[in-house]
Order: sequence, then structure tokens, then C-alpha cells
Amino acid sequence: MTQPNSEPRGDRGAVIGAGLLWLAKWSLCIVAIAAGAWVLGWVAAKLWVVLLPVALAVVVATILWPPTRWLTRHKVRPALAASITLLGFLALVAGVVASIVPSVADQAPELADKATAGVNKVRDWIKGPPLRIRDEQLDSAVDAIVDRLQSSGAQIANGVFSGVSTATSVLITLFLVLVLVFFFLKDGPRLLPWLHRMFGNRSGRHVEAVLERVWATLGGFIRTQAIVSLVDSVCIGAALFILDVPLALVLSVITFIGGFVPMVGAFVAGALAVLVALVGNGFTTALIVLGVVIAVQQLEGNVLQPVLQSRSMELHAVIVLLAVTAGGSLYGITGAFLAVPVVAMVAVIIRYIGEQIDAATAPPPATDELQPEPATAPEPSA
Repeated sequence: MTQPNSEPRGDRGAVIGAGLLWLAKWSLCIVAIAAGAWVLGWVAAKLWVVLLPVALAVVVATILWPPTRWLTRHKVRPALAASITLLGFLALVAGVVASIVPSVADQAPELADKATAGVNKVRDWIKGPPLRIRDEQLDSAVDAIVDRLQSSGAQIANGVFSGVSTATSVLITLFLVLVLVFFFLKDGPRLLPWLHRMFGNRSGRHVEAVLERVWATLGGFIRTQAIVSLVDSVCIGAALFILDVPLALVLSVITFIGGFVPMVGAFVAGALAVLVALVGNGFTTALIVLGVVIAVQQLEGNVLQPVLQSRSMELHAVIVLLAVTAGGSLYGITGAFLAVPVVAMVAVIIRYIGEQIDAATAPPPATDELQPEPATAPEPSA
């Protein structure tokens, strides 16, 4: 029995057709966006020799911008302030490299001898219980490794012969990065107004607002990673020095540099420290170093990163891990280093677009209209 006031419903086929049309429209949009992203990736790969120096220069400029800004606020001309900051940075890097190279040269022979002894111990342990692997199996494994290396001889030779051109390319890239850093530090405050004029008033204000947020986010990320990396390097380095682990200074610097690759860099640097401790000092020292590395990473993951990075990045750990993995697989160590800043900049752009959409779709503010006062009933007469 139907109700007399029930409204008629639409045709079922029309509803399904409208849904399929909506799905087809959005699928086409997604395909178009994916095609555009593929084209941008192809163009970036072709122009990587130009984009890489620019990206590295922007990262270095965010590190050197606070002292440059301090100098310019104290009446130092921008060109002189940029020169002082850049030369000071180069002197610091040169000092670190000069302090590492002698340590590596002095301790490398001893470390090589201990590595040989460590390999022999591992081989004896594998031959004993509970594995009890026979010599024939070990020899077959070694032969397989040797065959693999021999089969890759042509690739290794090509890499050796192309070393000169690679070194030349690295030197050119570093020189270009330094030049770009100087101009970014010198003319940085004038770039945004220039871009605003280039894009016009309507689009220029959006470009300027996005770039300001991107710069702030990138600077916050670099400074945060520097603090986290410094804490990791000091804590792990102190433990290595106390335990008299070989190459302690080198491992401390590697830990600091590896900290700029979130999650993955700290893990690799910690594993390297444990391996060197195992080879150089034995199993007990390696176990202690492993405990220190785990404790420091727990401090980083549960205290430093949630407190510091949540204010600058606002990225979930899963997104960070996927970004580092994708960047490393596509562009190697450089891609892993630049992956998180790139994803953070993309997140800033997406958030800005979301804010503009919210502003465009927000209901208009309620106006205070004059409402007539309700009529009051006359008071009864006495």
C-alpha cells in the first residue's frame, strides 16, 4: 500500500548513467593529470643537468640565508654579505674534509687488517654449529661472486674510463651551485616582486604567496634536519669515541650527513657504525654501539621529529618513507636527499589550492539585518 504523499523517484537507469558519467569525467581528469605529470617528469629528466644545480643551490641558500640576513640588517651590502657567508661556508666544509682525510688515511690499513680477521671469524662461525656449512658450499658461493664480478667487467671498465668526464661534470655542477647560491643570497628579496610583475597582479599574488610558503617550509625542514642530525652525530660520535671505535670522527660526520635523508639516512649510518665496530673492536663493542644507535633513533623518532618536524613539514612518516624510496630509485643518493623537500613543497602547493577552494566555496558571511521588535501585549489595567 503506497503512501499518498510519497514523491516519485527517478529512473534507475538515469541514476546509474549519471554515476557512470561522473566516474568517466573524473577518470579522464585523472588520466590527463597523470599524462601531464609524466611529461613533466620526462622534461625534468632531460633538463636534470640544469635542475640539479638549481635544486641544490636553493637548499644551500636556505641554510646560509639566516647569517646573510643578519649581516644585511647590520648595514652590510647584500653582495658583501653573500660573499662573507658563502666563503665562511666553504671554509667550514674544507675544514671538515681536511680533518677527515688524515684520519681515514691513518686508520685504513688497521681497519683493513681487522676486516680480514673479522671475515675469517665469520667464516669459522658459519662452518661451526648450528649452520655447519661445508667448505665446498663456501667456495661455491665465493666462485659465484667472482663470476658475477667478472661478468660485470665491461660495465666496471666503462665506469672507470668515464671517471674523467664524471669528475668534470661534478666540478662544473659544484661551480654552478656556488654561483647560484651567491645570487640567491644577494638578490633573493628582489626575486619575488620580480616574479609578481612577470605573472601579473592576478596570478602574481598566488605565485608570490606560494613561493613564500615554500621557502619557509624548505628552510624549516633544513634547519630541523640539521638539529636532528647534529644530535644524532654528537650522541653516536661520543659513544664511538668512548668505545675507541676506528674512524669515529668519520662515522660521526657520515651520521650528520645521513641525517638529512629522513629515516633511511640514519638507519644506513647507524648500520655502518655497527659494522665498523664489529670489525674493529669485536662483538661486544658492536652490540653496545647497536644499543646506542637504537636509543638515539628512538629519541629522534619519538621526541625530536614529532616536536620539530611537525611544525615545519606536516608530512606523515609513510609519505616520507615512500618519497625517499622513490627518489633514491629514480635519481640515486641525490634523489633520496631531495625527495622529502620536493614532496614538502608539493604539499604546500596542495594546501594553498585547498585554501583557495575553501575561500571560493565558503558561504557568504551572515549580515546583521534589522529585525522588527516583537509586539508586546498591553499591560492589564488595574
